[in-house]
Amino acid sequence: MEPQVDDQRAHAVVIITLPPSDDPSQGKTISAFTLTDHHYPPETHPEDHPNPNFQPGPLHQNPDPGLWLSDLSTGSPRLVLSLIAISLLAIAFYASVFPNTVQMFRVYDERDRDDEANRRETSSFVFPVYHKLGARAIPDRKLAEVVDVVKSGILVESIDQELVNPVKVNDAFSAIAASFDSSTTILPVGGDVYPNGLYFTRILVGKHYFYLDIDTGSDLTWVQCDAPCRSCAKGANQLYTPRKGMLVRSAESLCVEVQKNQMTQHCEDCEQCDYEIEYADLSSSLGVLTKDEFHINLHNGSVADLDIVFGCGYDQQGLLLNTLVKTDGILGLSRAKISLPSQLASRGIISNVIGHCLPSDLNGEGYIIMGSDLVPSHGITWVPMLHHSHLEVYQMQVSKVSYGNGMLSSDGRVGKVLFDTGSSYTYFPNKAYSHLVKSLKEVSGLGLTLDESDKTLPICWRADFVISSLSDFKRFFRPITLQIGSKWWIISKKLVLQPEDHLIISKKGNVCLGILDGSSVHDGSTIILGDVSMRGHLIVYDNVKRRIGWMRSDCVRPRDSDFNVPFFQG
Repeated sequence: MEPQVDDQRAHAVVIITLPPSDDPSQGKTISAFTLTDHHYPPETHPEDHPNPNFQPGPLHQNPDPGLWLSDLSTGSPRLVLSLIAISLLAIAFYASVFPNTVQMFRVYDERDRDDEANRRETSSFVFPVYHKLGARAIPDRKLAEVVDVVKSGILVESIDQELVNPVKVNDAFSAIAASFDSSTTILPVGGDVYPNGLYFTRILVGKHYFYLDIDTGSDLTWVQCDAPCRSCAKGANQLYTPRKGMLVRSAESLCVEVQKNQMTQHCEDCEQCDYEIEYADLSSSLGVLTKDEFHINLHNGSVADLDIVFGCGYDQQGLLLNTLVKTDGILGLSRAKISLPSQLASRGIISNVIGHCLPSDLNGEGYIIMGSDLVPSHGITWVPMLHHSHLEVYQMQVSKVSYGNGMLSSDGRVGKVLFDTGSSYTYFPNKAYSHLVKSLKEVSGLGLTLDESDKTLPICWRADFVISSLSDFKRFFRPITLQIGSKWWIISKKLVLQPEDHLIISKKGNVCLGILDGSSVHDGSTIILGDVSMRGHLIVYDNVKRRIGWMRSDCVRPRDSDFNVPFFQG
């Protein structure tokens, strides 16, 4: 039915013209105007006198082009409205077929209107990860090629010179930054499961770099410091020197947060905030909380210089001292308020989303992202994140565990899986581990022989052929499948660990099982998913939507033309 319009009515018209599909840089145009008939009274409001008895004129019954032009020249709105209706239908059809293109035009238009807002659009942090094996061997000259520390103490990566109008976000303006969309950062990650047994990244604190062991199972970020130091390993860099007057007082909220799970009682009137952390291997770190500027390059081109609360560790004990030969401390990435991502999220710098991709190869390179911008929108398997009453860790529910077609837990009890980058290897509860070991007896006689002389791990096999990579063993082993969620789900999600996700090659050239008995780890009933099983995967912890996701990945830094900071080569 043709629309009926009063000839005494004015018509407000908006025409949106999309740019050519082969040249979206032309942008879109918006034209707004009002059509009136010649005899329309100027003082009458256009919405006051609708006329349902209006009849179409003869021009609408004659398709002659010359009459169309004549109609336009005489100001009749009816034909124009018909043309507009057809145009809008065409645009709607185009948008339904090419939604991404229309969205792209909209984004281009918004960015053109406000370049300042563009610089503050949602972005992300990506932290590179390095091999700790080569951390101490890095020459100073190579460091100088990658980064420069200017006189003001602000970190300026070499690529920053190519950025247009980088914005500095410091503590004084953190409240203003929080009013805009959050950003994202990306840090390089290096390391390996064997022989070093850890993955690490680097952080610029004050005017010095520190290599930190990335740990999703730890709350507090801390570095070895000269306070003075009672027991410190000779780490990758010089000991941190606390800034005068920057100690955290016991009355501050983050101190209360740290001390609530400690053996010692919280001191409300103390001038400083002491902490003591004990790890699963009975290693420990003792120190005080302090503040200093963390310099972080953001994905949107700005630089965040923020006072962050972290630990000044002056007394380290146990096996922890061995890993501190190659690093300077721990980067806490848990859900706790004291963790680095939580502090950044509380300032509005990032959304509270963390992801990591650990390289599989010794010479490979991975990354950590803080923020949601660089998280893929497709291809990730998401499951709900479980809440723990007093531990701010990343857990999901598992209903079944199987090796090939055989179940590893016959009682059908629902268990938990904890993601812990602080653990080199994966740990199974005793029953599941025992069933797995029995199932693996089948590999003996297929070309592999148990080698009890290899003490690298509890179970190692010697092959009667030359080993070049873990792929050589895929034919001997079956995948391990973790069925996620309730056992009553009709369609459950699965995390499949291929043989390369639970095996390593020892220095003797044997293949060893990277899954250990977890009877004495954590609560003894939780599967601890360690680095060996997370290599070659992008793992994402979305603390905003309370979910955990994963996907296979080659761990190449996310490609984005807006983020070109080169990774440090370890």
